Amino acid sequence: MTQDIPIGRTKEEIKIRERLIKEFYSQWIAEHPDKKVLNFALGKFISVKFLSINETYEKAARNYESTLAVFNLTEILQNAMLVEELPAKRNTRNQKQFEKLLVLQYKDVKLTVGLQRSNQDLVQYCITVPQKQNPT
Repeated sequence: MTQDIPIGRTKEEIKIRERLIKEFYSQWIAEHPDKKVLNFALGKFISVKFLSINETYEKAARNYESTLAVFNLTEILQNAMLVEELPAKRNTRNQKQFEKLLVLQYKDVKLTVGLQRSNQDLVQYCITVPQKQNPT
């Protein structure tokens, strides 16, 4: 599978990674019809919704490592540990529905989860692998 994922940063390579992420989520949802996974550290379920897929493919497809991370979705949702809580950005369309964002980490993967205002559900917002900064 990983040999089929382009590693470059061209528009075409990013589009291919976006498609692969969308296909992965379709398969994942077929295998997890309730669309949620229990996070052991929080002791709560994290749901995967349409927003989760859109935000993740838009961000994760930008780099190869983040794309690879998405393919470990269940493991990440289960094992990520809380790092910090941030206020949701009220003027950002995709964050309006959230009371706050929880930043969790599993290995080198950053998992952002939103706490929904309406029902207090935890919703996977985005998965990325932050790029390491080169010392200058």
